[in-house]
Amino acid sequence: MLKSCRELQVWQRSTQLATAVCRLASSFPRDETYGLSSQMKRAAVSVASNIAEGYGRITGGEYRQFLGIARGSVLELQTQFEIARALDMGDGTQLDAAEALSEEVSKILYSMIDKLKTTKAN
Repeated sequence: MLKSCRELQVWQRSTQLATAVCRLASSFPRDETYGLSSQMKRAAVSVASNIAEGYGRITGGEYRQFLGIARGSVLELQTQFEIARALDMGDGTQLDAAEALSEEVSKILYSMIDKLKTTKAN
């Protein structure tokens, strides 16, 4: 039994994702401070935060709901990566690395949500 959400691989990867996004967003133009940059940082932080909050909930259904919210935030972030890329904003290497992390987090979340659905059905 895990003692903390910090032991979850998905939480660890999602905090790495948030850090990568904050670094990426710092390379955006100054006039984007309250635009796309801010949106991306909020979405990235939301992923790890919702995983942690869900882990702290009492029922599996609540946990699954928060994992679903986290996955939605990952998809929101992936959309923002596409917009940043189309606008030629940020460092391309950092953008690629953050995008790869987001794909990994998304896959883990999908698997966890699917497993929780299966557990409930049994």
